[in-house]
Amino acid sequence: MDNFEKKIEVRWADLDPNFHVLHSRYYDFGAYCRMAFLVENGLTPQVMTKHHICPILFREECVFKREITFGDEVLINFKLQKISSDFGKWTMVHEIYKNAETLAAVITVDGAWLDTVARKVTLPPKEVTHLFERAPKASGFSVVQRG
Repeated sequence: MDNFEKKIEVRWADLDPNFHVLHSRYYDFGAYCRMAFLVENGLTPQVMTKHHICPILFREECVFKREITFGDEVLINFKLQKISSDFGKWTMVHEIYKNAETLAAVITVDGAWLDTVARKVTLPPKEVTHLFERAPKASGFSVVQRG
């Protein structure tokens, strides 16, 4: 898969008193795009519940480049930047564009899979590792050995 992106509609409730998108909404946009990628590729909440797993984040960072205001067309993409060789830990990147050409923000998240019963980091079931093999890759994508 070369590309995965979602169109975001900016709502009045997304704005701050300066009439641009609240900083926290960018993180919400990233979460929406990540989960849409997983669900649209077969890792639904039902599958996660069946396997007692869910994604968790260790770090989430947003670099703000340009403000987004009400009426802007917003596209957010999903790219895999780094993955452990066992698919257990990962780094994902989202680029948020306004009006199709202006890079407004870049979100980077480091995460893993949580066993929702044991409440510990775990490996995903084999049947979902194909998601990462097919995921769009960021420039400089790498597979790292877990130590």
